[in-house]
Order: sequence, then structure tokens, then C-alpha cells
Amino acid sequence: MIKAPFELVDVEYEKMGSDFILSILVDKPEGITVEDTAELTDIISPLLDTIKPDPFPDQYMLEVSSPGLERPLKTKEALENAVGSYINVSLYKAIDKVKIFEGDLVSFDGENLVIDFMDKTRHKQVEIPYEIVSKARMAVKL
Repeated sequence: MIKAPFELVDVEYEKMGSDFILSILVDKPEGITVEDTAELTDIISPLLDTIKPDPFPDQYMLEVSSPGLERPLKTKEALENAVGSYINVSLYKAIDKVKIFEGDLVSFDGENLVIDFMDKTRHKQVEIPYEIVSKARMAVKL
């Protein structure tokens, strides 16, 4: 449905207040423009109406947008491409009593991530098994 140069980053369906929102995050190498999101909305909206049975029986709002600076890293390939970047990782299971790490992704071999992070005033590295990662996203270093 979403063709090159566009890349489907994520799809979320959630309730916000009394409204349901279907969010489709897309990107392309040079970034997404407002015109891109309008064009993709015009393509995607009618296609969604053709799916039977309707996966979204309640009335919802369609939102097509850029993943922004805190782009989710949903796949192993996305993590491989993020090596050298500053990321945020949430875990299913704590490592040394910590369930959220934010720092530079030093390496990812498909099984383990190595993150260089600050512990108070010292740099430390942690090796995180991919299987205990619940969420990973790009982060903004402040």
C-alpha cells in the first residue's frame, strides 16, 4: 500500500478521549512534507474502506504523519540502522534494577544491543538482550 520512496514506520490504533485514532507513521530519506501526508491520506483512506470485514468498526480519525525526532525502532533492521544514534530503550525485565536506558547505541548484532549511557557523571555500557526490549525509539539528547 505504501510504496518507495516512502517507508511505513508504524501503525497505531488507539482511543483518545471518546475518539478512535488510526495513526500511520511514514518517512522517506529526505523527510516527509505536508503535501506528502495529504497525498498519502488521499491514497490510504479509500483503500481502508475496501477491507472486509472492517477492521475498524467504530468511527475513527485517520492521521498520516512523520515519525518525528523520536521515531520508533520497531524492527531489528531499524536498530541496525540506528547504531551510532542516541536512543531510548524500555525493557520487559530490569537490568541492575533499571528498566529504561537512554544513550548512544554502540552496537547491535541482531541478538544484543550495547548502549553507552551516563550514570550520574560516569559513562557506562550495558548489554541488553533484544528479547527483553519492549520498546525502542530514537531520542533527543538534551
